[in-house]
Amino acid sequence: MRTEDEGIAAPLLEVRDLTVHHGQLRALNQVSLIIGAGEVQAMIGANGAGKSTLLRTISGLKAATSGTVIFDGADVGRLRAERRVAAGIVMVPEGRRLFPSLTVEENLQVGASYARPGPWSIERVYELFSWMPDRRRQLASQLSGGEQQAVAIGRALVANPRLLLLDELSLGLAPVVVSRIYDTLPELLASGVTVLLVEQDVSQALRVASRVHCLLEGRITLQGEPSRLSPAAIEEAYFGLSAGPAGPVATPRASGAAE
Repeated sequence: MRTEDEGIAAPLLEVRDLTVHHGQLRALNQVSLIIGAGEVQAMIGANGAGKSTLLRTISGLKAATSGTVIFDGADVGRLRAERRVAAGIVMVPEGRRLFPSLTVEENLQVGASYARPGPWSIERVYELFSWMPDRRRQLASQLSGGEQQAVAIGRALVANPRLLLLDELSLGLAPVVVSRIYDTLPELLASGVTVLLVEQDVSQALRVASRVHCLLEGRITLQGEPSRLSPAAIEEAYFGLSAGPAGPVATPRASGAAE
């Protein structure tokens, strides 16, 4: 597997040889990646590839079997999830996971519990999502899927993350809503946030990411800049079409996990 790490900026996150198990099932198998500050990187792959497991392990919600998670030069592998939030690693989980009995504003206040100093506040989130101020007292359970996703992003932002982990932003949302959500990325980057997103929508990931990684059965089978990855190589890496006795292997232009 070829990589192109030479051009990556000073690392904010380094994942080294990360292996994770769910009981006897190996969900991630020696996964490594590097993310520079200010980048948007995407992790693609089919259901069960290990994408969500990777984000949960980086965020501290899942313990690694072996391997290292380095954040801003420090090993955070032994830190609890809330300590990682305080350090600047914040995740928007798959399915939003809002508190349905709380209002929009109360959900945002939950996100500020372990907030770092920084540019994001509830007021700035209201500026980013202009519909929220008028509905700040509405229960989260009364919102549409897209609105709930916006509140989940806002809840993460008020913690002032340095690294924002976005898990399946487009899941269950109409394409026009997905586009609106992704249109917020430039403002996030301008505020100094680095983004690692998990996405099954390959075209969306290729559109917004500076670097893409493909997971298959817990292994990275392809990685590189979107412009240098051919559709055929992505398809082979995504589905494991070139798998042989040693498992799937794919490289840019040439053409293993549970969530």
